[in-house]
This record gives sequence, C-alpha cells and structure tokens, in this order.
Amino acid sequence: MRVFINLILAVAAATASVSAVAGEVAYPNGFRQWGHVKSMVLKPGHPLYDAVGGMHHIYANAKAMQGYKSGKFADGSVIVFDLFEAVDKDNAVAEGQRKAVVVMSRNARAHKANDGWGYEVFDARTRKGSLDAKAQADCHACHRSQQEKDFVFSSLRD
Repeated sequence: MRVFINLILAVAAATASVSAVAGEVAYPNGFRQWGHVKSMVLKPGHPLYDAVGGMHHIYANAKAMQGYKSGKFADGSVIVFDLFEAVDKDNAVAEGQRKAVVVMSRNARAHKANDGWGYEVFDARTRKGSLDAKAQADCHACHRSQQEKDFVFSSLRD
C-alpha cells in the first residue's frame, strides 16, 4: 500500500511541470529487458485508483536484482515502476497507453541527502524527468518507512 502512496507523490510531482535537476537520474533505456520483479493492476474502486490506477510493472537491473535477494542495494542499482492505463476488454486486462516511468537509482555519493537513492518521474512521451530536489526528498520521505528493506517497497517473489 505504501508503494502506491509514494507513487502518488511522484506522479503528482510529474504533472506539476517542475524541471528536473540535471543529470540526477537517467532514463533507463532497455529496462523492459531487465529482471521482472512483479506486476499489478489497480482497478476502479481502489483508494489509489485516481492517482496511480492502471497496470504496473516493476523491473530491476542486475545489481538491483541482487539487492532484492540480499536485502542490500549496491550503487548502480536501478528499479523502474512502469505505469500504464489498464484496458479491460473481452475478459482480459492489457496495457494501454503508458502513463509514466518512475525510477529509483542508487548512488550513495550523488544522493547523500536521500540515503543514497535518487528518484525521477519521466514523461511517457518525451522521456523528460520532472522532479526537483524537493520532490525527490518527498519521495524519499515516504521510502524511509522501508529503511529495514534498504528503502525499497517491492519485494522479489520466487
């Protein structure tokens, strides 16, 4: 549930037309070929549907996949929350339009203020980030509740 609260903050920041801090977190090209952590669909009626309703996929690069297994995410770990509209048709739910690409990137030196994690929300069409330092701090404020899991909400399922 808390992962969705964090996403509300991130998506709200993305729509606020705030310019990103240059070079903080890069767009994760090719992330759909990374390790798949989990998927989920939030349907109408869910309390967070208006903010982040739709189909969610979480991907992790090789370093982040090791972090999911060990519980400690090394520098270079990148986690992607890929958010789509959910199209419910003919008794099947499929991806519709991409809504946003939300990224957590581990770099202890670059993101000291956020316990080593950088955050970014990328526009689905332009791939431009929208979070400034305050919005990144807002993301991390929510992630602090997961400190025992190295600030990560999702978990790898075998």
